[in-house]
Amino acid sequence: MILWRRSIISWLFLCLLIFLISQSVLAVEVPDFNLESESAVLMDARSGRILYEKNPHQQKPPASITKIMTMLLTMEAIEEGRAQLTDKVPTSEHAAEMGGSQIWLEPGEEMTLKEMLKAIAIVSANDACVAVAEYLYGTEEEFVRAMNEKAEELGMENTYFKNTNGLPITEEGEEGNYTTAYDIALMSRELLKYPQILEYTSTWIDHLRDGDSFLRNTNDLVRFYEGADGLKTGYTVEAGFCLSATASQRGMRFITVVMNAPNSKVRFGETRELLSYAFNIHQAIDIIEKGVEVSQVDVFKGKSERVTAIAAEDLTVSVIKGEESEVKKQIWLDQEVIAPINAGDDIGEIIVIKNGEQIGQVDLVAAEEVDQANLFELITLLLKKFISNLINYS
Repeated sequence: MILWRRSIISWLFLCLLIFLISQSVLAVEVPDFNLESESAVLMDARSGRILYEKNPHQQKPPASITKIMTMLLTMEAIEEGRAQLTDKVPTSEHAAEMGGSQIWLEPGEEMTLKEMLKAIAIVSANDACVAVAEYLYGTEEEFVRAMNEKAEELGMENTYFKNTNGLPITEEGEEGNYTTAYDIALMSRELLKYPQILEYTSTWIDHLRDGDSFLRNTNDLVRFYEGADGLKTGYTVEAGFCLSATASQRGMRFITVVMNAPNSKVRFGETRELLSYAFNIHQAIDIIEKGVEVSQVDVFKGKSERVTAIAAEDLTVSVIKGEESEVKKQIWLDQEVIAPINAGDDIGEIIVIKNGEQIGQVDLVAAEEVDQANLFELITLLLKKFISNLINYS
């Protein structure tokens, strides 16, 4: 009996050992990239998972990467209807006197908000940043206050903005902008919720002022790396060479941030290395397409008894090759919704889980509108339910 127990224990221990060995063999080990950049982050844009990091929470000046937040607040204002791309944005004397990268705006000169965004995204125009900030919030100071509020909302715990463009502060004793590679990845991911911005950040060559002003993107990757379409470069003597980049291939999107690289060649080279690593080891899994019907949800007080739940957007997740079977899909639906219901109203969601971690999510929305029933229609529906219940019960 004792020998039998020992045999069972030995067998169980052997199985456990084989399992642990197999797990260690299957696990993808993150290589030591030996980066020259002082800090770096590689993030899955859709899930927010961090795939690689080096000094991710080290506070550093971001230089012009600051403009990601400037563009984010601008896109929010457009979405909320507080501004339109066709709006004429005037240039104040304060905006016109900005140094560094600029498009040489003159006091009183007007450009459309779209043109100002192009100037910010493509050539990192400091003067355009201030002009847009003043147009949207009245003063640059109010815009900066909103930048810091948004940073707090996004969980950017190690970030502080002093201005809209990342220019160094010249006043003695004054602290300039600072942030971290991780925080930059957070705001970059948030900006990607507005895909229209990629129209500007991915542009290699453009013009303003009827062709008189030449724009050439400061981000070389948008021309020389497959799928690269953003986001922002940065450089000052204090900050070194910085870059927040994103690229999309085969249904996958990743974000990389490098800070304080010794030169521009290293900045772009290390970004390419991180992006290529991510695309090489990952596989995209299509979960659902936009508009696909998922289920029906009961409607209370509606002219229809049910409403169709459909996917609000396409949903694709990225997983390490060989781990596709570990992906699980969970569907959550409201048990009942109350009329009236508009097409597009949220009535549930699909969550994608891998090893207990959420790696993807998409809302389920009403496919059609359901008007509220009048008194006669409500009585008719109640009678139908009553008769149906009687038949089922019998």
